[in-house]
Amino acid sequence: MAVQEVSRPSGATLATVPLLGLLWGFNWPAVRIALDEIAPWTLRAAGMLCAGLFLIGLALSSGRSLRVPRREWLQLFLTGVLSIAAFNILLAFAQLMAPTSRIAIVTFTMPLWAAVFATLVLKEVLDRGRLLGLALGLAGLVALGWPLLEAGELSFGLLLGLIAGVSWAAGTVLLKRFPISAPAMTIAAWQLLLGGFCALLGMLLFEGLPRVGPLQTDTVVAFAYHVLFAQALAYFLWFEVLPRLPAAAASMGTLMVPAVGVFGSMIFLGERPSPADWLGLVLILAAAATILLKPRPVRG
Repeated sequence: MAVQEVSRPSGATLATVPLLGLLWGFNWPAVRIALDEIAPWTLRAAGMLCAGLFLIGLALSSGRSLRVPRREWLQLFLTGVLSIAAFNILLAFAQLMAPTSRIAIVTFTMPLWAAVFATLVLKEVLDRGRLLGLALGLAGLVALGWPLLEAGELSFGLLLGLIAGVSWAAGTVLLKRFPISAPAMTIAAWQLLLGGFCALLGMLLFEGLPRVGPLQTDTVVAFAYHVLFAQALAYFLWFEVLPRLPAAAASMGTLMVPAVGVFGSMIFLGERPSPADWLGLVLILAAAATILLKPRPVRG
């Protein structure tokens, strides 16, 4: 069977790759700024619910079906809890306990865990490329964590960031193992809404109703950026524009996220990563690139 030739993407489409990396990368400091005045459960409930409703509206306006077969709602719920709800909620608390730049680096090990789970669950081959990626990722974690361990600065927040990456990977691989018969945007919309309701339940249990009061300008701007740009606009670009690009090109936008998050934390939060942080970032980026940018075999 012949492979259909893919048209060359336009300059505007290619520009989406760095734009998405910037949108999600700068979300790291934005969330940290918002957390100074907005409680974590409240922040995540608002962000995920708004993003989910935005995707629902986008799907309806573009004629996409929102239907998910009844027999597949269980895997929709489980994958949504792992890759959306737990991922976002854990990171909110992680950023309250550790520098945002370090959390961004540790969390981005998620492609490595996805490779491990794919080997165990999907029986994918753990070839030399993936082994190299895992080795680089492990070296990055050691480079990042060993100096902190020796100095007694290894915080619980870093563990939460690591668990968040593992949770995202588990949900992603589980969705591949038990696919859902619905468009990708529909799946993401329902998962975001489910994640938002999980966070809403946590808010009511642990924080109560949000207290409406005056917020600092920085908090309002950061919250608006998180909801409108890092959630609504970024997800729109991810589902509408990125599918027109080759997988390797789209992955470059993902690789930008932790680097932009680190630099954004330096600019907006005044953080100063240590040499060990920079080494960990380089190694983990190299590990993710080894896995994400690996060429796929062409089917004839």
